[in-house]
Amino acid sequence: MDKNSVLDDIFNNDPFDILNVKPKSSGAKTTDERLLNSFHEINNFVEKNKREPQPNISSVSEYQLYTRLKGIRENPEKKEQLKDIDTNNLLDFEIKEINSIDDILNDDAFDLFDDDTDLFDFKHTPKPDERVATDFVARRKPMKDFDKYEHLFKEIQKDLANGKRKLVDFKMGNLREGAYYVHNGVLFLLEEIQISKKEHYREDGTRVREDGRTRCIFENGTVSNMLKRSVEKILYANGQVVSENIDKVNESFIEKFSNITEEDEEAGFIYVLSSKSKDEKIASIENLFKIGYSKVDVLERIKNAEKEPTYLMAKVKIESAWKCYNMNPQKLEQLLHNFFGSSCLNIDIFDENKIRHTPREWFIAPLEVIEQSIQLIISGEIVNYKYDIVNRIIINR
Repeated sequence: MDKNSVLDDIFNNDPFDILNVKPKSSGAKTTDERLLNSFHEINNFVEKNKREPQPNISSVSEYQLYTRLKGIRENPEKKEQLKDIDTNNLLDFEIKEINSIDDILNDDAFDLFDDDTDLFDFKHTPKPDERVATDFVARRKPMKDFDKYEHLFKEIQKDLANGKRKLVDFKMGNLREGAYYVHNGVLFLLEEIQISKKEHYREDGTRVREDGRTRCIFENGTVSNMLKRSVEKILYANGQVVSENIDKVNESFIEKFSNITEEDEEAGFIYVLSSKSKDEKIASIENLFKIGYSKVDVLERIKNAEKEPTYLMAKVKIESAWKCYNMNPQKLEQLLHNFFGSSCLNIDIFDENKIRHTPREWFIAPLEVIEQSIQLIISGEIVNYKYDIVNRIIINR
């Protein structure tokens, strides 16, 4: 019997199917598969609960679904990819019914009916976002008394270069008088907002948005009176917020609560930390910070963070810290906890002995908002404001 015949006999006589080896298939999911599975989870939640997921801090799983849906809505490519399985119309959330001329006039999303251009001065029809961007530049005029502001812009640029301020992504509805912003690399001061139209609802339920004129001063010596909503759109598309100077926040804190001399004693530290946890249910939460108090140096306090439930059994990073004199820092800590109470993280953590703990010092709020709240406590104005957990900004009560 030749060699080929022997081999054929061996392969054909395999009663236990030992030689029929199938290649292993990879269990790793592609990006598209993860996106589809994520959206299916959102659809299942809506069908089960008869509502969209909300930023419910008491439920980490619901909060994750809320952030996923928010991210999908803000991404045109993902919306296009998922439109065929959008059984609950979650991606068409901005579609409005137009039943009358009033509906059209009151839904002026791009300020088309509030323009100073002459009726017959018509050259072309740009896209809405292009028109707003062009108008944002065109409305700027040379400023005669810019010398009063020039040193302020130099100070801001110096702070940014030294790391005492930083640039934060702009979020819709976060315009504030006296704040500095950057659009396409150009720094400007939002000096004033004059509201001429309050947000309200018409009898048919249609929302009319708040709007008015602003006074924006640019570092190149020009000034603009653009509509508030137009400024918001421009910044939302390509803009950033300049954070407060951390040194000035610290100085104001000390000046308000104490008159420090060499004889005064340190009372402790107020600190803000971020988590380095690799646990997905923690790492996936944006703007999650611990606001705490320590009698010892913060670095000393957190050296064993990965072994303590209050630090979520993980290493942490110091984002900000304030040294306190002649006062009870615990009272300030409690004020901050009360102010951000609605955004307190509700999660169970198990220590090395499998004992369950529920840390209550972690809050979901941007760092610059936490720093802003400290300034409001220092000035005594905190009683006039509250924290908006949905938009993650401080608003009037």
